[in-house]
Amino acid sequence: MAKPRVLILRAPGTNCDLETAYAFEKAGALADRIHIRRLLENPSLVRNYQILCIPGGFSYGDDVAAGKILAVQFRHHLMEVIEEFHQADKLILGICNGFQVLLKTGLIVPPDENGKATATLTWNELARYEDRWVRLEVASDRCVFLHGVEYLELPIAHAEGRFVVRHVAWLDRLAEAGQIALRYALPDDLTCRATSNDANTVKARTEGIPSVGRTAVAVGETSENAGAPSDWRRPLPYPWNPNGSMGNIAGVCDRTGRVLGLMPHPERFIDPTHHPRWTRGEWHDIPHGLRLFANAVAYFS
Repeated sequence: MAKPRVLILRAPGTNCDLETAYAFEKAGALADRIHIRRLLENPSLVRNYQILCIPGGFSYGDDVAAGKILAVQFRHHLMEVIEEFHQADKLILGICNGFQVLLKTGLIVPPDENGKATATLTWNELARYEDRWVRLEVASDRCVFLHGVEYLELPIAHAEGRFVVRHVAWLDRLAEAGQIALRYALPDDLTCRATSNDANTVKARTEGIPSVGRTAVAVGETSENAGAPSDWRRPLPYPWNPNGSMGNIAGVCDRTGRVLGLMPHPERFIDPTHHPRWTRGEWHDIPHGLRLFANAVAYFS
């Protein structure tokens, strides 16, 4: 079986394309880094590939909003060929900034009947850049990239990673459709969810911070139209939910399971020595990020 070919899309400000290409190649694929200008000049280039990946970084300096300008280029110049690519049973992956792009194009969560976005990624709850390792639980068996995976430990690095929906009812719709792929989770040694002390800590840390798109939902609280949320919708305290995402959402897939967007960086954990505890001899598993890329390659075997 021929190795699947991966198009790693670059734009001004993209800075994770090299390591993402290396991750795919280590998993057994052939990866090409192609600038957005080349794709705009010749959109049919994408037809030569089986996987399209938009890696992390700060495309166009995150001017206007993270991923916004690249998403506009997609919508106005590339949507026809991208939709054709998707319908051909191929895979699309958006990592961090790439997730922001995919979400703002409507490729993962479509707009409502009025053409308005139903979900987006906005400023972290603490209105600052977060760079740390997180634990994630796989919340759906629909996503191709996550087959056979129960949990992941991966690093995050973003300022605009808080997943929000226009109406809280959309959280249930996404869950019912199996589209919530990844949720932030507590470490193994913590068995209880947010306590009142945790909530007070988060409130104290967020007092006086400009809203910058923040929701009114604090730990242990719900928005006015949320009603009584089920447990999975209740946000974990910081730092386990590092950005205040509604429903603790870290990654979302489309209804087919072949398009995935996630805020954590799988390309930054493809070797055991990447893990912060590797020197303690605690890591004996396949690097979690590599499993995601290996699943993508295996899809075409």
